[in-house]
Amino acid sequence: MRVEGTCAELSVSGSALTVDASNATIGSLVMSGDRIRVTTASADTVIIQGNDTALTTAGAIGRLEISGDRATVTIGGRLDSVLVRGQDSTLTATGGIGDSTIEGRGNSVR
Repeated sequence: MRVEGTCAELSVSGSALTVDASNATIGSLVMSGDRIRVTTASADTVIIQGNDTALTTAGAIGRLEISGDRATVTIGGRLDSVLVRGQDSTLTATGGIGDSTIEGRGNSVR
């Protein structure tokens, strides 16, 4: 699926889904399910619920919440705040990370 433009709210739910929103600016992104892959330009708020998910964003994210295991998140800008509940997730923000709360084992936040 492809999403373009400005989107106040984008909800992706199901399993084994891929969404290309690399040309979209998103206010609120909710990913709910397993094996969901999303690429976006930027997002104000992102909530990820599920296992084996992946998010790549070229710009900044204001707030990120992850509930689940093995999420991979790559942010090309700053991440203002993050809450991780789960195991074995990897989070990288090239612009730095503000407030962080990490619960669970094997999580990598940098």
